[in-house]
Amino acid sequence: MAINENEVASLVAKVLAEMTGKAPAAPAPRRAAAPAAQGGIPKTAHVAVLTELKHFDIKEYPIPEVGDDDILVKVEGCGVCGTDAHEFKVDPFSLIPVALGHEGTGEIVKMGKNVKVDSAGKPVKVGDKVVTCMIFKDEPSITMFDLNKKNVGGADVYGLLPDDDIHLNGWFSDYIFIRGGEFGSTFFNVSDLDLDSRILIEPCAVLVHAVERAKSTNILRFNSNVVVQGCGPIGLICIAVLRTMGVQNIVAVDGNEQRLAFAKKMGADKTVNFMNYKGIDALAGAVQDAFGGSLADFAFQCTGSPVAHSNIYHFIRNGGGLCELGFFINGGDATINPHFDLCSKEITLVGSWVYTLRDYATTFDFLKRAQAIGLPMKELITHKFPLEEINEALETNLAQKGLKIAIVNK
Repeated sequence: MAINENEVASLVAKVLAEMTGKAPAAPAPRRAAAPAAQGGIPKTAHVAVLTELKHFDIKEYPIPEVGDDDILVKVEGCGVCGTDAHEFKVDPFSLIPVALGHEGTGEIVKMGKNVKVDSAGKPVKVGDKVVTCMIFKDEPSITMFDLNKKNVGGADVYGLLPDDDIHLNGWFSDYIFIRGGEFGSTFFNVSDLDLDSRILIEPCAVLVHAVERAKSTNILRFNSNVVVQGCGPIGLICIAVLRTMGVQNIVAVDGNEQRLAFAKKMGADKTVNFMNYKGIDALAGAVQDAFGGSLADFAFQCTGSPVAHSNIYHFIRNGGGLCELGFFINGGDATINPHFDLCSKEITLVGSWVYTLRDYATTFDFLKRAQAIGLPMKELITHKFPLEEINEALETNLAQKGLKIAIVNK
């Protein structure tokens, strides 16, 4: 007697129900395989589209014809960013419906005849692994060598594009369509990095840029006392970037002991749990004690909390520096005293917003260096979900379970 897969599942469920008195949870529906075209490329792609607050639908769209300047990429994985979580929860950019995912990577399966090299001039071919960076729709002639003072804040990125007739605009999908020509796309060949490292490129570029901004103050040096406030993925990567540069006197501040323990693995010398102290004076005293009686020469503020921003000035010595990079969306106003916090201490303050194209290329070398000195970068990815479970992945991110959440395709 022939029996199909669904009937087997039904029988198993019935037996389990009889044994336990309750039926197991229904499995997530499987994606139907898209009809194949010549060369093994399907005719359609599955895309996770945020159709309403806190809900993705898996949509199926035709794969467009690849033009002479275009690239079709089979997605292997994509990290879940805090920006994705904000969009999922409140749609601050008013993009719904939208295909999200900008920390993605995958393999070139088809490309136009004019595509020869990536944005750094490195040759590319079918089978190479790539990541995308920014999209300069209004300035397509910009190259990575022009971008010392231009960051992604003035451009678009795949995964935060308004929906259009292409649809394959975000990395939360099984294929993404990288448009060439005057659309202004930039991309890099990263075939020499493994999948987990490639998923981490985008958030690591944020910190490479932040540390470059900090260096511009001429205060951050090898022997500086550095405090990093906030030990989510951004703060932890900040510590890693500092360690690869030779900075050793790093104190991490957070309210979660597990994250503080991971901060030590990433290179922090000491940690301070702010939950153990009442009031800013006591907390600042703990930071000073962790540095052996001195305040920080430089500080990185890596949370989106206005209170945290207000507090961090108290950790910094007179003449010290601060890099604020925690506010990727409007998190509200912070209260500081301009006299005591800035003027009388002569604090040098720099803001950091995402990265430049050059920072993106530098990040590839950072990841190799971090691995070479034994930093556990890939352990940042604590949860991996298939595309079908993207709603659960975003809820896991919002609940702050684990560290880095990723969508990884089968």
